[in-house]
Amino acid sequence: MNLPDDLRYTEEHEWARYDEASGVATIGVTDFAQSELGDIVFLELPAVGDEVQAGDAIGTIEAVKTVADLYAPVSGEIMAVNEQLNDAPELINEAPYDAGWMVRIKLSDPEELDSLLSVEKYQSLVE
Repeated sequence: MNLPDDLRYTEEHEWARYDEASGVATIGVTDFAQSELGDIVFLELPAVGDEVQAGDAIGTIEAVKTVADLYAPVSGEIMAVNEQLNDAPELINEAPYDAGWMVRIKLSDPEELDSLLSVEKYQSLVE
């Protein structure tokens, strides 16, 4: 299982990569989550400009065998949505930490990142 150590994780299997300079976190689902879901065929994501709260359901991920909610790991404003996923949702299966990112959120409270799991804690959760 691929778990980059520069990310923070949630118990719901989302990851966040924070860019301190811009105050923006890139959000996606973990390698573990995409492998459990199977082939991803459709996504419903929030709109740019939407305000979200940590823990809110902000979209859905539809796979061949199930549908799952996508949760915001942090609070803030949606700054970008990965439009490539509309035509190629399989990017989440192929590259969950790179081309398969889902949204970018401008954090309203960067201290929320401290409540997310380290790579070690997330790894313990999924083992």
